Amino acid sequence: MNNFDSEPPAFPSWQARRLRSRLDIAGIRGLTAQSVLGGVAVPPGDTLTLTCPGARIGPWHNEVIHLDGQFLDGRGCKLLPGFIDAHIHGGGGADVMDATADSLEAICRFVAQHGVTGFYATTVTASHADTLAAVANVARFADEARQTGARILGVHLEGPYISPQFPGAQNPAFARPPSIQEFEELLAVGPVRMITLAPEEAGAGALIEKALAAGVRVALGHTAATFEQTSAAVDAGASQATHTYNAMTGLHHRQPGAVGAVLSDDRVYAQLIADGIHVHPTAMRILGRCKGPARTLLISDAIRAAGMGSGRYDMGGLSVIVEDGACRLEDGTLAGSVLTLDVALRNFLTATGWSLAEAWPVTSLSQAQMMGVDNEVGRIEVGLRADLTLLDAEAQVVATIVGGQLAYLRDTWRLRQTNYELDNS
Repeated sequence: MNNFDSEPPAFPSWQARRLRSRLDIAGIRGLTAQSVLGGVAVPPGDTLTLTCPGARIGPWHNEVIHLDGQFLDGRGCKLLPGFIDAHIHGGGGADVMDATADSLEAICRFVAQHGVTGFYATTVTASHADTLAAVANVARFADEARQTGARILGVHLEGPYISPQFPGAQNPAFARPPSIQEFEELLAVGPVRMITLAPEEAGAGALIEKALAAGVRVALGHTAATFEQTSAAVDAGASQATHTYNAMTGLHHRQPGAVGAVLSDDRVYAQLIADGIHVHPTAMRILGRCKGPARTLLISDAIRAAGMGSGRYDMGGLSVIVEDGACRLEDGTLAGSVLTLDVALRNFLTATGWSLAEAWPVTSLSQAQMMGVDNEVGRIEVGLRADLTLLDAEAQVVATIVGGQLAYLRDTWRLRQTNYELDNS
């Protein structure tokens, strides 16, 4: 029997409602897809079947197999490694700085709807006490095992050690010189995995050294650094640029600035907010040509307003006005975004002219390699975590699987409830 010749079943509305209500606990034994990107040793065939024993990826099959239990019917879809957002403040009305479990859970559920299986909870420049509370809250959230939807992979500290000349939408009242003592206290209370700082500020060199010794990635951003200062920070171990082009010294033909250092140095991973507001599509294309898919990181930089519509919102004590898809402070400064990674991917494909087969690492593998977690996620390989994203032909998210559990499913008919024998030949 080739199940892919049959019509999708029409679930009654009551059954669809029940299915949606329990998707966060729905495990699957496997899934099918028309094609796979990011896979290792994927067998040829028009349709492929992947088994998911527990939270891990099992073997691929292109012969007749029997799936006992629930499986995901991915006809006409492409399977990718789950998206990873390395820079996100919030979404769905919640913010990391709320420092509550409910807010983190809301963010986890929201981003899963957009293909994200893991993210780094990002703070803003704030008081030390508020930042400590946010970081400690992430640690408690993980310990309580309340997490549904996407996983929190750690904390990204955006500031507070930034340049007062390039605060962007960070609250300048809390920008301050680097403090080893503060940083050590943050390390002690929660899973800090990355910090964005301005390398030209006094004491930044010592903090970079401290961070690297603790296994924390260093990103350069909100910085007035020259080309030379940026390059020196990269030599010292900084490896990422925070929202490239934004809140940093620009590229001039006689003064290349931080942007010039980022684009010309193959050691640097470049974050990109691909919403068409922060960065012009041509500038996206230039970044893609300079960095390639292996060094380009699509991020959302989303705030609590993501998914909420126009209006006035708070971010780090500053009022943010959201209108026509743009987030701005009262003075017009861009203040984060309402972008989601699935939209960012589609925008990036349009801007660069790349195919999905070329660009897929910019949402997963590049992030995983940058953060040193590619032995667990970022690829589709037997034994790695079953963190997966299923896209349709228009690169719209069909399903998000986190550790073999369905975190989001757009089309309820795709979740098969009975035993099937699949002929994938």
